[in-house]
Amino acid sequence: MPVLPKSFLTIGASLQTARLGRSLRQRGTAVPAQQQAFRALTRPLAAAAYGRRNGVEAGMGYAQFQARVPLCTYEQLAPAIERMKRGEADVLWPGTCAFYAASSGTTTGRSQHLPVTGEMLAHFTRAAHESLLYYCARVGHAGVFRGRHLLLGDSTALTPVPDVEPFDAYYGTLGGLSGLNLPKSLERHCYEPGAAIAQLSDWPAKLAAIVRRTQTLDISLVAGLPSWLLLLAEALRGAPAHAPDLPSLWPNLECLVHGGVPVGPFYEDLRRAGGPSVNFHEVYPAVEGFIAAQDATPAEGLRLMAAAGLFFEFLPRRDFDPARLAALGPKAVPLEGVRVGEDYVLLLTTPAGLCRYVLGDVVRFISTEPPRLVYVGRTTLRLGAFGEHVSEKELTDSLVAVCQQHGWTIVNFHVAPLTSTSLTGQTRGRHEWWIELRAGTVQTPIGVALAARLDTELGARNGDYAAKRQGGTLDAPVVRLVMPGVFEHWMRHQGKWGTQHKMPRCRPDRTVADGLAQVARFNAD
Repeated sequence: MPVLPKSFLTIGASLQTARLGRSLRQRGTAVPAQQQAFRALTRPLAAAAYGRRNGVEAGMGYAQFQARVPLCTYEQLAPAIERMKRGEADVLWPGTCAFYAASSGTTTGRSQHLPVTGEMLAHFTRAAHESLLYYCARVGHAGVFRGRHLLLGDSTALTPVPDVEPFDAYYGTLGGLSGLNLPKSLERHCYEPGAAIAQLSDWPAKLAAIVRRTQTLDISLVAGLPSWLLLLAEALRGAPAHAPDLPSLWPNLECLVHGGVPVGPFYEDLRRAGGPSVNFHEVYPAVEGFIAAQDATPAEGLRLMAAAGLFFEFLPRRDFDPARLAALGPKAVPLEGVRVGEDYVLLLTTPAGLCRYVLGDVVRFISTEPPRLVYVGRTTLRLGAFGEHVSEKELTDSLVAVCQQHGWTIVNFHVAPLTSTSLTGQTRGRHEWWIELRAGTVQTPIGVALAARLDTELGARNGDYAAKRQGGTLDAPVVRLVMPGVFEHWMRHQGKWGTQHKMPRCRPDRTVADGLAQVARFNAD
């Protein structure tokens, strides 16, 4: 009996898993891989206008690169990207670029368009595949390749960039661009939900179509943002599937791949949806590049993908100052210069022509051999109006800890600064928590009690917050427990209801909080 192509795919994945497993166990491989990535990137960067203008030379050493090339943001590159959209060649990267990935706009509120060159697409394909091999190496087999992989990605439909004729340029989401460029073997034997459904942009209609198509298929892996994995599970509980959990419909389901946001607030619901036999696998992709993936237990962080074609640098968070970026280049360090426990702003140099690009993410290394890190938050999405310097991770971990103690399930949340003026004219500050919990818990949460527990948990995680509270310069937090659907309503109103969009967990201003206040009915007792 001839061997089916699907079997060849599984056998190939098994061989790749064994090879990668040996590589992951070897010590001292990440730094040489990064040095190789640096050398490979400087040559094409030197052939483009931006690199030449900033002193990039083929064969240059890192010390020269560090001293010459300034850090940059999207806003600084935007004029160059606009020229690329109009067909100008050799701007950030050799040749022209016809495709652009739209970011989610979680930080700025507006989407950004990042160039996606052929080399960048190759990076995403390679890194995504390798991240799945990390999973196979971790569990000890490649059985996940025996079934089909359902990717809850964005629409693969592309939109022409307007007013760039005669050049043809298109933009779409990263998931959409990647979905259009899958290897043929994976597209034929693994990929779901199929090309026609993948193009849909109406998410309720898309979820319904996915349920109809996949309920009789052998699904072994489902991937997506945690919130959208839960929406899929909810859709499957209805007609026509009537599946109480995912394995009851797909008995061979073994892996839920999640990324994009911290999984903590969604963990309990995801575990119920997946059942005890399904493994979780966390990945850390961004529109600008694929950064890390899980290769061990969740407590050990995510392994930096040092050999996937990106060059990483790390700027100590304490040195980060958006107004002084031009002077901060020498303060950034390569992988060999990082220290465990310190917070770093992540910088990327990529085969899309981004050079020392300030991603805006803050990471913290759990270990350096092998290099494993955790996501801490965004440079701009943190609370510090009252000198407390609280990160998204600290807020998330505090809320998750409190809710786990009492059996409460988090649907969504946001934290904002809140100021008030006393009768004597003194201005006081505090944190305002907007929280939606799932209904039906045994113990009813009460805002005042929840606020006190959050105050204690956050103080234990952040010394600055504890000092401000003890010193009396920061008042106790207030909790707004909102009715079901408030966050969904706000996101829909903002045009952010879709797989790529994420709820900002905090902001240094009240942009989100004031919007929630307009749609919320809350219990502040």
